[in-house]
Amino acid sequence: MASSQDAWYLSLLGLAENFRTSSPPNIKLCIQCLQAVFHFKPPPRVEARTHLQLGNILLTHTKNTDLARNHLEQAWCLSQMINAFDDVKFEAASVLAELYEQQTQSNLSKPILRKAIELSQHSVYWHCRLIFQLAQIHASERDYELASSLLGVGVDYAHISAANYTRVLFLLSRAMLLLIEKKLLEVHPLLNQAGMLVDNWQGSPHQKEYLKVFFLVLQVYHFLMSGQVKSVKPCLKQLQQSIQTIMLPTWPSDEIVSGSNVGDMFVWMPKEHLYVLVYLVTVMHSMQAGYMDKAQKYTDKALTQIDKLKIVDNKPILSVFQLILLEHIIMCRLVMGNKSLALQEISQACGLCHQHPKLLETHRPQLHTLLGLYAMNMNCMEAAEAQFHAALRTSTERELWTFANLNLAIVYLRAKREREFDALFESINPETLPSHSHSLRAAAYYVQGLQSFFQAKYNEAKRYLRETLKMANAEDLNRLTSCSLVLLGHIFLSLGNSRESMNMVTPAMQLASKIPDVHVQLWASAILKDLFRLCGDPARENEAFQMHCNFSQMLLKDHFQSTQMSEHNLIHWTEGSFPMLVSSSPKVHMQAISQKDISQVRVSSVLNKDVKNYGKKNIFDGCSDSCWNSDEGKPQWVSVEFSEPFNISAFNIEFQGGFVGQDCKIEMDSMFYQ
Repeated sequence: MASSQDAWYLSLLGLAENFRTSSPPNIKLCIQCLQAVFHFKPPPRVEARTHLQLGNILLTHTKNTDLARNHLEQAWCLSQMINAFDDVKFEAASVLAELYEQQTQSNLSKPILRKAIELSQHSVYWHCRLIFQLAQIHASERDYELASSLLGVGVDYAHISAANYTRVLFLLSRAMLLLIEKKLLEVHPLLNQAGMLVDNWQGSPHQKEYLKVFFLVLQVYHFLMSGQVKSVKPCLKQLQQSIQTIMLPTWPSDEIVSGSNVGDMFVWMPKEHLYVLVYLVTVMHSMQAGYMDKAQKYTDKALTQIDKLKIVDNKPILSVFQLILLEHIIMCRLVMGNKSLALQEISQACGLCHQHPKLLETHRPQLHTLLGLYAMNMNCMEAAEAQFHAALRTSTERELWTFANLNLAIVYLRAKREREFDALFESINPETLPSHSHSLRAAAYYVQGLQSFFQAKYNEAKRYLRETLKMANAEDLNRLTSCSLVLLGHIFLSLGNSRESMNMVTPAMQLASKIPDVHVQLWASAILKDLFRLCGDPARENEAFQMHCNFSQMLLKDHFQSTQMSEHNLIHWTEGSFPMLVSSSPKVHMQAISQKDISQVRVSSVLNKDVKNYGKKNIFDGCSDSCWNSDEGKPQWVSVEFSEPFNISAFNIEFQGGFVGQDCKIEMDSMFYQ
């Protein structure tokens, strides 16, 4: 029979659980009950578990991380002295280490995880989980060697413990780190070993499919990283088929897939995240292969899926996916001649990094590279040069260095700065290029051909460009092919060989139209105009001239529009933090069931505490009835422009009057830096 003291704390624990699970939960009373437990001096096990419960609840439902941390530290300290108390001991260590990481105190998280790993060797699940967690911390600090070593320990431990599924997860995770490090010679045997284990899998077919997706993602990434967009197609097709299988309504939940073996209760990534990841690698492939429309279509689908997932649970990995998608679609927009849209998306990428400082740390060089490409397209060569130098200064990635240097070389060629180009030459020489990428090597030959063309060394230029064509055709690098063909066409025109020029320019134009690459189309149409004039074909000459004018006017119009956008000033940002985010005329896009559902929009700037209330009448001034489809009951987008400027460095937007959370989306347009 429990003593009266035991009865008190047991009652409080029961009451706390009742408040936590009630609908809606009463978290405040739950916390008060748990805190009251300590007044009755409960046994060490109860005390430690209660500290863990409080820590978890405070982290989940409040912003009081200091108090949560205090409870978790006490739970970890108490539980270490209690035998056979694994669930509390190792959960406390794991959650506390994660909190330290969020507070950028890895010097505190790593010793806890090392101690917990040492104590957990008898507990397969916790030992594997803690190894994964510590390896992740080392990987995030770019200590890949130590992270890889830990994962190797995990491979051996899982094998000994008959956790076969987790063993393959450790193997694939280790292969992923080696890919990040570009250690391709070391990654091949690991991928081969993992591939054989997946192919010969005798366990759950659901687990096999998950392992297959992980394996194929790494295979696809390996090919894309090497610029082999043709070789990757079979793997990419398999990956797309696998994810379709996993996303079927009949597919079991991740919890069921984990199975009954306690050592195998892991998933690399939830299936909803895998779905986005497959879209992402498909976008990467489409962009590299030169299928810009496909890249745009899959980017739109992926971003829509990310928006849906963020509503449910805004995991940090979703923002990483979003940023990488933006980086790729920005490059596509620039190829398609849509600089103003690219600039808006660069601004979105900057905004995302502004919200997540860790993203800025890892993606700053990419942002500078994108701004450099945009500046090149805008003929702002000084700004482009500054951006590429900023990318080189802030990056440690060899492939990005090569990419930035190749574009910097084009900047120097266009400006006739031969001395600077010569200083760069060794770093972009295709014969000695320190890169594993087939596409970058092919691009380096193209840049050499371009240099020879500018120097009127036409035979030398043709030799380099034919090497580019050979490499580009081998891997279906359509954009490099079209660029090389049009430049060869220009060379043959300069040499007076109209027939050979036509043989080059015609397929260049066809391929550029398929991509579509507006700049190559502009260039090719100018050459075609001259060729038809030389051939004495005025009708086709006029047709080519008209085509050239259309492309030129489209690009000029977009160029002017981009110069008028305040985001254009981003080309001057090369160091320090982002300038303040402001808007002179913010727009809010709203998706509603019908116009009558909206009564008021409240816009507040968190930083300045400025609050504006816009009533129904003001907010819909200028909106035509055609904006709405309330009779059909279909949500429609309505764009509303506010007349008064306000600071949106950080902002909240609240809807009042019948909105359903999943039926509304908020975007701030016209964001810019000042």
